[in-house]
Amino acid sequence: MIPPRRRPPDPQAGRVAESPTVGVVVPAYRPDVDVLTGYLDRLSETLDPAALRVELDAPTDGTRERLAATPATVAVSTTRRGKGGAITEGFDALGTDVLAFADADGATPVPELCRVVETVTDGRADLAVGSRRHPDATVETDQSPGRSVMGDGFAWLARRMLDVSLYDYQCGAKALTAGAWQQVREQLTERGFAWDIELVAFAGAAGLRVREVPITWHDHPESTVPPVRTAAELGSTLVRTRYRTRGNGGLLSAGIATLRPSKNE
Repeated sequence: MIPPRRRPPDPQAGRVAESPTVGVVVPAYRPDVDVLTGYLDRLSETLDPAALRVELDAPTDGTRERLAATPATVAVSTTRRGKGGAITEGFDALGTDVLAFADADGATPVPELCRVVETVTDGRADLAVGSRRHPDATVETDQSPGRSVMGDGFAWLARRMLDVSLYDYQCGAKALTAGAWQQVREQLTERGFAWDIELVAFAGAAGLRVREVPITWHDHPESTVPPVRTAAELGSTLVRTRYRTRGNGGLLSAGIATLRPSKNE
């Protein structure tokens, strides 16, 4: 197998202040406003972030006004930027020592997001990844069989194609240091749901410490994620990201790797 082209780790990337400030971004497209307002209130009360932003895409009538009463700053885009585009713009605006995001449906309970954030603030990781598929995770509301199979299959393939081996790459709960964000920021080109893949892969390629955090998670079947289109987007991004992090020869070795059982399986 061709070795990955890794940059030496930036010693500043993993450094956080003695009392680090935390910023949280919640990307939202056509959210359930009642669910989101309650989630923002709990985030403010429990995590008490220095900055809390909702990146709201293409809002319907009244959504912005209702969210204005929450503790969050609401940044509005008249067009749909996509999950990755919204989080990227939100992260760029935070100005805190630690950056985190959570999905607007509240699938990751606030105490679980706090555990993900604490993994970074206490210096155990440069990037902490919440995980629904980790053996120690608790899924209190199961996904539909189709989504579950698609998610498991994607994670299986990603473990064989990327240098960061996780049970779950796509969970909507992640946190990283501001230094780590600056190190990977310019490598991220995806604007949709595949953005997470790039974030994890380029963090690994940069030599950053990536840690998976098993969480309790609640599925929301009314998700706005279209499964077939999203599966195609994730698959193509996985191939491109493998290519970009490993160089031109990586595609051939990636194809071979998918035929070999993983040591972790």
